[in-house]
Amino acid sequence: MTNEKNPEKLHIGKKTFEWLKHPVDSTKKIAFVGINYYAKPNVIFLNNTIQIRIIQGNYRREKITIKDTSKTKPNKATSDRIASELKEVNRIYTTYEKNRYWNKPFGYPLKNMNITSPYGSARVFNDEVKSYHGGTDLRASIGTSIYAINDGVVVIAKDRFLAGKSVVISHGQGIFSMYYHCSDIKVRVGQKVKQGELIALSGDTGRVSAPHLHFGMLVNGVQIDAMRFINDINKLFEK
Repeated sequence: MTNEKNPEKLHIGKKTFEWLKHPVDSTKKIAFVGINYYAKPNVIFLNNTIQIRIIQGNYRREKITIKDTSKTKPNKATSDRIASELKEVNRIYTTYEKNRYWNKPFGYPLKNMNITSPYGSARVFNDEVKSYHGGTDLRASIGTSIYAINDGVVVIAKDRFLAGKSVVISHGQGIFSMYYHCSDIKVRVGQKVKQGELIALSGDTGRVSAPHLHFGMLVNGVQIDAMRFINDINKLFEK
């Protein structure tokens, strides 16, 4: 955050971060700087002056058994589909929307927020480490209503191999929210949604061991801890 009227854009290496208008204080500007999960402990500098210390997160390891081995050891056709879907989402996530759709504190996707698996856990599927958990899993039986956490535009609304039936919303200025493993999708690509609007029903589609909602957020191309981000960004609205 800065009080400078026309601050210099922020840079980490070749990556640039935009200064944005503060949502309630016209005398200040803010910037969102996400650090990749795989970044090593280090000290980095913004514009060679502002120091950021990266420390190792204390994440746990989760062992998950998937009975359908096609979800953990896909054949070539399925691997090609996964690669194509990854290419599609990467294209969407690297498209910067200058408009800001959010102008109020962020909400939550479920009325009852019961976390079953937090962000950052190493995921061991059938005794093989496959990935880390880039979102937050929330307890939700099949058919539970899922709501948009803030105003935005739907950029993904489709069935995907790993994520199952998925909804992704762009909130503008590099902020996206993700809702995976749904049983039913209630919105379409290009649709504008309001905070609290019904967007999907929870389910068990995609690579899952039981019904739940995988809720995630991505900011400036980096998957981040959605629960922490909501807590931090909502502080901007406090007087």
